[in-house]
Amino acid sequence: MTNSTTNPTHYGALATRASDPAERLAYIALALIPGLGARRLAALLSRFGTGVEVLRANMMELAEVEGITHNNAAAILAPPLTEAQVLHDRAAEKGHRTLVPCDPDYPSQLRSIPDPPVMLFAVGNVDALLRRSVAVVGSRKHTRYGADVAKRIGEVAASAGIPVVSGMARGLDAIAQAAALDSGGTSIGVLGTGADIIYPVENTALFKRMEMDGLLLTEHPPGDRGLPWAFPRRNRLISGLAQVLVVVEAAEASGTLITVTCALEQGREVLVVPGPITSATSQGTNRLIRDGATPMLSAEDILSLFGVSANSPKSAALLPPPGDLSPDEARVFALLSAEAQHVDDVALAAGLPIGLVLGTLLGLELGGVVDQLPGSFYRRR
Repeated sequence: MTNSTTNPTHYGALATRASDPAERLAYIALALIPGLGARRLAALLSRFGTGVEVLRANMMELAEVEGITHNNAAAILAPPLTEAQVLHDRAAEKGHRTLVPCDPDYPSQLRSIPDPPVMLFAVGNVDALLRRSVAVVGSRKHTRYGADVAKRIGEVAASAGIPVVSGMARGLDAIAQAAALDSGGTSIGVLGTGADIIYPVENTALFKRMEMDGLLLTEHPPGDRGLPWAFPRRNRLISGLAQVLVVVEAAEASGTLITVTCALEQGREVLVVPGPITSATSQGTNRLIRDGATPMLSAEDILSLFGVSANSPKSAALLPPPGDLSPDEARVFALLSAEAQHVDDVALAAGLPIGLVLGTLLGLELGGVVDQLPGSFYRRR
C-alpha cells in the first residue's frame, strides 16, 4: 500500500548552509520564532542565503519574502538569540545533540516530507539514521498474538541490520524496539517530549538501553514534557524516518491510524498485519486490508521490500554514506528522498547550475544510488 501524492517542502535549501557557530545560533533563533515553520524558513534562507543574513535584513526586505507576515518580520527583527544560546548550551550539557538541517547527521529522509522538523535533538547513536529502517506501530492494549508478531518483526529486522523505528509507547512499540535490541540490532525511538523525559515510566529500562544501543530523537528541547497534541504530531516523523511502515494491531478508531495517514502522504510502503475478525484490536487493521492495504503474511515480507535476507550482511541495509560521495554529489544526494523530485527543484534547492546538477545526478545514477524517472524526475533508490 503506497501513495506518492506528497507535496514536499523545499527544505533542502536549509541543508546547504555552513555549520559555523554564528550560523547555527542564528538558525536556532529563527527556529524558535513561533509561527515561522519550515516553509517560511526555507523561503527566507533561499532569499538571503544564511540565517545570519536573514537576521540582518530590514522590515521592507523581509516583507518581500513570500509568506512572511508583518508579525513574522517583527519577530525576526528581535530574534531570541539569548534563548537560542541557552537552549543550545542546555542540550549540550545533557549530552543531547542539536541537529539542524545544515548538519550532515540531520536525517535526509525528513528533508522532503510535508512539515519537516526545523530542529531535532538526539541522544544515542546517530549512525542509525544512515540505515534504511522499518517503522512498527500498534495498539497499547494489545493481544498476545500482537506481541508475538511485534517481537518477531524486531528480531527479523535486527538480523538484516534494519533499525526499528517506533514511538517508545507502552505496548507493541516497546515490544518491537526491545526485540530489535535483544537480537543485536538497533532502534530509533521518536518522542513527543524532551529526550530527558521518560514517558511512560514503565519503559525506563528501555529508555536507558536506547541511549546506549539505539537512538532517541525528538523535536522537543530538554525538559519539555510535551502536550497531548505532541504525540500524534510526532507520528509523521516515525513514518518519515522509515521506508516501510508495519501496522501490527489497531482498533477501529486507534491513534495508530494517524501514522498510516502520514506514511501514505509521504509515499511510504505500508504493510498491515491481519488479525482475527473477532478481535477488537484487529478491527482497524483488517479494515485497512479490506480497503486495499497490503497484508503482511510473515515478518520476512519486510525483508523482500528491502531486497535483503535475514542472513544478509548488515551493511546491505545501509543508506549510501555521504563520505563516499564528492562534495557536489553529497550536496545533491542530501536533497533527494524516496519521493520523485524534478531536476529544476533539486537545482534550485542546491543553489547549483542546472548543468552541474544534471551531471551530478548522472554520476549518482551510474553509481547505483539514484533512479531517473520520466520527465526529468529523480529519487533515491
